[in-house]
Amino acid sequence: MSFFKKILNTIPRPLLISLSKIARPVLDIYYRGNRYTDPINNKSYRKFLPYGYVKIRENVLSPGTLSLERHRLLWLYLKNETDLLTQKIKVLHIAPEQAFYKKFKQLKNWDYITSDLHSPLADIKADITNLPFPDNEFDLILCNHVLEHIPDDSRAMKELYRVMKPNGMGIFQVPLDKNRQQTFQDDSITDRAERSRIFGQYDHVRVYGMDYFDKLKSIGFNIHLIDYTQKFSRNEIEKYRLEKGEILPVVYKK
Repeated sequence: MSFFKKILNTIPRPLLISLSKIARPVLDIYYRGNRYTDPINNKSYRKFLPYGYVKIRENVLSPGTLSLERHRLLWLYLKNETDLLTQKIKVLHIAPEQAFYKKFKQLKNWDYITSDLHSPLADIKADITNLPFPDNEFDLILCNHVLEHIPDDSRAMKELYRVMKPNGMGIFQVPLDKNRQQTFQDDSITDRAERSRIFGQYDHVRVYGMDYFDKLKSIGFNIHLIDYTQKFSRNEIEKYRLEKGEILPVVYKK
């Protein structure tokens, strides 16, 4: 097992977040260069770090923000294709990522609330299947790479729908197997190593197929499947270290 894989599979995520606050400023300076650019902090590096619980992906973890491909794609979409970063809105961020936390906290026009059961970055400790917020409360909800951890994802989706304002927007990224039509879930698989092998990570409970979007529709969301990497040249995809063809699930409440 590689060094990075061992860290990810043995150290609990809340502790990893705390430790990374110390390591990140050092990594940010050490890896400076001009080969790859992180659009979130607009800094360039000679290389990005490897990352992966099972299969290691090279040059994907930004030293400066600890962003992955999906974070950089989301940032570019929000910045270039929406006016959400400048609007006065109320935002719920489930399981807030370090890549965005400070950036979003600094937006004076956002009423920005973070929520998670365990994360040290969460303002409110809460279960996504039983959120402590009123109906129709948030203009924007970010919930990325969360639902694959939740045994009852339908209940979680219903809660996200409930607390979103009418005509509100959400972005709900998940690890998606685009070659799989049906989502696979088997609750009898409890061994950590077996879960990692089958689901891609020891704390995942399913592998989402393309029917993920049908499930969101069944809850009531309008769905827009956006392949935003089509907006970028091959050189830009390499420069930002994006995953070509990654789908952004942008949802709206009817």
